[in-house]
Amino acid sequence: MSLTLMTYNIKLGGAGRLEQIGHVIAAQSPDVVAVQELRGEPDLGALTGMRPVVAHSWRGQPVGLLVARHLRVLGAGRIARPFFHAAAWVRVATPLGALTLVSAHLCPYWGRVRVAEAGWLAAFLRRRGEGVLLGDLNTLDPWDSHEARLSALAPQYRRRHLDRGRPDVRATALLARRGLVDLFRRCGSGAGWTVPTSGGGGAEFTRMRLDYLWATPASAARFTECRVVTGAAAESGSDHYPVVARAA
Repeated sequence: MSLTLMTYNIKLGGAGRLEQIGHVIAAQSPDVVAVQELRGEPDLGALTGMRPVVAHSWRGQPVGLLVARHLRVLGAGRIARPFFHAAAWVRVATPLGALTLVSAHLCPYWGRVRVAEAGWLAAFLRRRGEGVLLGDLNTLDPWDSHEARLSALAPQYRRRHLDRGRPDVRATALLARRGLVDLFRRCGSGAGWTVPTSGGGGAEFTRMRLDYLWATPASAARFTECRVVTGAAAESGSDHYPVVARAA
């Protein structure tokens, strides 16, 4: 048996785009989808036929997870930390064993806040055993060179991704130091950048990878595919492309 995970920032609740978003999700047949920017709390359960778990935000937008009905949910909730947006979790009985899956959306504005949020997420997964962190982390990866793409951004957007004049990769570097594995780096194919889409807006982006799946080491070893979903409805469903990973 296999397991398919997906993360998707649907942009401001998907207003006016829910049909496209539904097509994008259905085309991948995911077992679990992490969703971000649930402004207005759209009824994604009715849209997809999956079971929703939603975490409300204290100052930003809710996030959530959609769980296929063939999977048994062992527990679910909100991570009780002051995230700028929120973080939702669900523990599910899967073909890989019991996994804790977390949907997160890190602070878009301040790198120091993202570092704190990444630390909370890594600690939560460490306490929960095997699992995967999925979401829009608003952070560049710590392995590539980012200067050229950042130079193409307007100054008000560029500063979000800088730390003392250098690309700010502190949050993702922290996840790597804590032992989590970037699934796209492990088994990814294709270009890898997740923003912006061709028809969904995104003036604050150049071609950047901001959406990730990070797994605990034993879980990561089971994944054989990770890719960014492009084309068709994914071009206009959001300003973010979704990312899908499959394990066997």
